[in-house]
Amino acid sequence: MQKPQAIIFDLDGVLTDTSEYHYQAWQHLANDEHISFTREENDAHLRGVGRRESLMYLIKGRTYTEAQIQEMMDRKNRYYNELIKQMSPKEVVEGGRELLDEIRHAGIKTAIASASKNSRTVLDRLDIIHYFDGIADGYSVSNSKPAADIFVYAAGLLNVPTSACLGLEDADAGIEAIKTAGMRAIAIGPEERFHRADKVLPTLANKHLADILN
Repeated sequence: MQKPQAIIFDLDGVLTDTSEYHYQAWQHLANDEHISFTREENDAHLRGVGRRESLMYLIKGRTYTEAQIQEMMDRKNRYYNELIKQMSPKEVVEGGRELLDEIRHAGIKTAIASASKNSRTVLDRLDIIHYFDGIADGYSVSNSKPAADIFVYAAGLLNVPTSACLGLEDADAGIEAIKTAGMRAIAIGPEERFHRADKVLPTLANKHLADILN
């Protein structure tokens, strides 16, 4: 794979595993509302998806007012924020800092493209915010993945054409977004989860730049 000018990372499930905290927060909300919700459903339908779309999946056609929907999204976010207060720099994927150092030394720009509105908090808690030249998060664009907007926005922050970017994602919706943006896509996770990735790695743990590009 030709050396990209920029590498754009999703955060949850790629550089750290906040997906477990998201799952616990959604599970708490589902229990509050007496809605059945499983870890399998979470992994299949909520990974990499924005808060409103996730809630729409969770409530499965039940009728709520817009005010109730807003309240439930806020409540889930409160649960999630309580959980991530316990995060520490130890929760960066093993070898992740070394990989980010290696990318920087290779002269490749980096950005985050995460649907989460809490990305900056998580990056701060992990103590890796200084590694990134740009951060695109849930506040940056209105159309969430699989729309390409957040990856196009991240490339714009770096001033790099999308065709010269490489995106890393752990959700199929994210891979769809990367490919639609005209970038090469590396998927992180089990092969069967993805449809359009250029390459699949089971994890980013202890990976080097050469593992990503070869």
